[in-house]
Amino acid sequence: MEWMLLPLRRYAKFSGRSRPKEYWMFVLFLLLCFIALSLVETMLGLTTTDRWVQRGPWWASAGYSTRGGPLTGLFALAMLIPNLAVSVRRLHDTDRSGWWLLIVVFPLIGSIVLLIFLIMGGTRGPNRFGPDPIEAGEPELR
Repeated sequence: MEWMLLPLRRYAKFSGRSRPKEYWMFVLFLLLCFIALSLVETMLGLTTTDRWVQRGPWWASAGYSTRGGPLTGLFALAMLIPNLAVSVRRLHDTDRSGWWLLIVVFPLIGSIVLLIFLIMGGTRGPNRFGPDPIEAGEPELR
């Protein structure tokens, strides 16, 4: 749980480096929170639902399209800055500028390239963005 909450303690810190474990545990934390909030909103009837009917050879019945409600929106807004900050620090660990986040404007290729950058291991030793988090004495969290 410590690794999941570490980016919240570093709320708007865009400098420095973040290890892959810190980034991916935060992504897992966000995913679990969004699932929990979605369930709560569904139970409380707060989700926005559109009833739509689509006719054609591959679909002939009515379906529902749901979107997140107000709790999901507020949580996403609150987590925007820490998510951006940990993503920038993760890119710094791979010796890339945080501006690489903008590569997602190229729909498919940009997202794949960014995912590869976020999965890659960090550079060993210090780089232009700071010391290696492992060598700098960053405590190993349980």
